[in-house]
Amino acid sequence: MFDLIVRNAKLWNADESSGAVDIGVRDGRYAAIEPELRARAALEVDVAGKLLSPGFVETHIHLDKSCTIERCGCEKARFPHGAMQRVSAIKHTFTVEDVHARARRTLEKCILHGTTLMRTHVEVDPKVGLRGFEGVKALIDEYAWAIDVEICVMPQEGLLNNPGTDELMIAALKSGARVVGAAPGFDSDPAGQIRRVFEMAREFDVDVDMHLDTGASGAHLDTRLVCELADKYGWGGRVTVGHVTKVASMPLNEVDELAARMAQSGVALTVLPSTDLYLMGRDQEYNVRRGVVDANYLTQRGVNCSVSSNNILNAFTPYGDGQLIRQANLYANVVQRGNPDEMRDLWTMFTTRAATMMRREDYGIALGAPADFVVVDAANTVDALRQIAPTLMGYKAGRRTYTREAAVLHRPA
Repeated sequence: MFDLIVRNAKLWNADESSGAVDIGVRDGRYAAIEPELRARAALEVDVAGKLLSPGFVETHIHLDKSCTIERCGCEKARFPHGAMQRVSAIKHTFTVEDVHARARRTLEKCILHGTTLMRTHVEVDPKVGLRGFEGVKALIDEYAWAIDVEICVMPQEGLLNNPGTDELMIAALKSGARVVGAAPGFDSDPAGQIRRVFEMAREFDVDVDMHLDTGASGAHLDTRLVCELADKYGWGGRVTVGHVTKVASMPLNEVDELAARMAQSGVALTVLPSTDLYLMGRDQEYNVRRGVVDANYLTQRGVNCSVSSNNILNAFTPYGDGQLIRQANLYANVVQRGNPDEMRDLWTMFTTRAATMMRREDYGIALGAPADFVVVDAANTVDALRQIAPTLMGYKAGRRTYTREAAVLHRPA
């Protein structure tokens, strides 16, 4: 006897010739995966051949400053965009309750689009104190029934040049932040910030996830220092860099050299298409650079990559709904990846590859693993990505967390 059986599901990683399967769930975990499961359950759901995928993984998002576009407004000129300055100017208005309400709004959208695992970056500094951290932290237990959330604490406006920020980061790490981040491009001593963040990671035994190398020239890359420190401290597989838009402007031979270095050091990369497209190339009037890294090219060279949302409804990106399928479709259009093998690899960048980046060893559709999955209104991952297929329902530990009805045409009689 199972608690739940999902019948007639097409597995996300099955061969095209494979038929539908039934999924049996017991005590929140996968207990059977068979073509025709001859058993009964307390609850049975027939998904009629729809795609069944592991729950989606959002590796890089900013819940604390989401839904603030009405307060800080959009830029009035293409260059410079001044997004950080406009957010900085309203931080003093943040309260724990305000952050909690805005973050909840964004988190629920992500859940309703199939996300079951998330890493959110949260800023601390003397302007906002720990209010952003506390507002987001309260959501972790509140929404554990639907999603696993971990916090990466970061110094958006500088660390070494911003007295008091170091102490706030330490306080957040002592209070449950599981990852330490960085934004060295806004520090008076970028290399010094990177080294200090690695010191924190070692002291608290946490992973590292940095905003890095935003720009158009690969003449200098902080990513190389990150690789050096990952090797030095044995932190391979525990380090991620986000954005790295400079790679999009580098010759392929230089990209190959960097990819080999990152793969050897176990440094992963998260591509953030929406924000990078919105912010990059604003100094150009024509032939505007896109600034979106080709993650498919890097994965082919051994670098683990994910695709994520980053900013939603704020000065950095005044758009977004937390839909990772839409984000992946945008990415694929920009980097011009469209054949089925590339699309299937892309699906792993917000599922299995992303889970590996977050070191979740029990992730995926396999016997004994937690039954966290999403049903998509498509026959396979390629169709889902090409058509931005909606998700129809999501499950966390075998319990349904949301339902979206499929669209129906009402023809005249």
